[in-house]
Amino acid sequence: MKQSRLIENLKSYQYISVSKFLNYVTIDTQSDPHSTSFPSTEKQKNLGRKLVEDLLSIGIEDAYLDEYGYVYATIPSNSEKAVPVICFCSHMDTSPDASGENVKPIIHKNYAGEDLLLPDDPTQVIRLKDHPKLRSQIGNDIITASGTTLLGADNKAGLAEIVDAANFFITHPEVKHGEIKILFTPDEEVGRGVEHVDLKKLNADFGYTVDGEARGTIENETFSANSAIIRIKGVSAHPGFAKGSMESAIKIASEIVAALPKDRYSPECTSGKEGFIHPVSISGTVEEATIEFILRDFADEELTSHARLLEAIANEVMEGYPNSSFTLEVKEQYRNMKIVLDQYPQVIEYAREAIERAGMEPKLQSIRGGTDGSRLSFMGLPCPNIFAGEHAFHSKHEWISVQDMQKAVDTIIHLAVLWEEKS
Repeated sequence: MKQSRLIENLKSYQYISVSKFLNYVTIDTQSDPHSTSFPSTEKQKNLGRKLVEDLLSIGIEDAYLDEYGYVYATIPSNSEKAVPVICFCSHMDTSPDASGENVKPIIHKNYAGEDLLLPDDPTQVIRLKDHPKLRSQIGNDIITASGTTLLGADNKAGLAEIVDAANFFITHPEVKHGEIKILFTPDEEVGRGVEHVDLKKLNADFGYTVDGEARGTIENETFSANSAIIRIKGVSAHPGFAKGSMESAIKIASEIVAALPKDRYSPECTSGKEGFIHPVSISGTVEEATIEFILRDFADEELTSHARLLEAIANEVMEGYPNSSFTLEVKEQYRNMKIVLDQYPQVIEYAREAIERAGMEPKLQSIRGGTDGSRLSFMGLPCPNIFAGEHAFHSKHEWISVQDMQKAVDTIIHLAVLWEEKS
């Protein structure tokens, strides 16, 4: 099919992504970082069942939810060519950082640049000065929550957009494409999104997570990530008779945290390609205390440097506590997917061209974080991230525009068509 014909089809297409999205966000799917089950919250499967129902209703015959909460589905190829199998992936869970229960989505029609007041909490205002990307949305329709919850655009927008693109292909069989796989995952927000994914079952050659921010963006690089835990053994004594003997593990832990650099290696003072050492939890008693950290950087060797710095700080603090000790445990979490994606330049090239065909300027950028695509890439499924239109995620000020969601649908469609054309 000629590109011009496809664009005309999209102009007349009745998008379903917004109506699906408004339904999906009302289903609470918050994940739990402290849970030992998988998925971490059983309620994520409620959305999984709804997604299977929606995929079956549009004519996808093999959609199903497995025991771990993954949704798998296939759109069969309608091409005579041998086309690589492409997977589109989004996650079902929402962040533990803000409530995802009783979400009440609101559509602010024809946005004119005003601050957006969220009615269920008058203190929650999405101000233009704090969200400058709203300036590019003048005339568009903005979706927010009502002020007491996050919205869930991260990543229920991606879910809805993939379902919408699937509906387009089912209702437009004249548009040629190869086999398309759909994967919806639980627990991405707590870093366990692909722990039980079955890549043999998925059987895809390349993938795209649909979980990015501003329209037109492609993300081919993530942080590399380690966790670090310092465990401190202090010396306990009765506080009334502790002189000369007590060495409080709580105070030692506090001194280690206080000794971290305040002008570098910290999330609040880094940006771009700068990495950080970030304490995320501190707990304990006089006798024993634990500090949990996340270490982040785009270069693996810098992660090693961060761990060495952390160890040096702890050793220096411990000099004042001769009868106490500590251990440092560092574990790998995920690695920068650019290492893998650079071996498959066509995956990014096709994403760029798809975005251009959808009428936008592509923007290649890095993620100061990670995605399911980070681990999928190292598991054998090269998988960059493309935009879903999410903004201010993990907060009550989360927002997305209807028009950006439709552009994401267009991009998914053009991507699948491009892989068929160029095969």
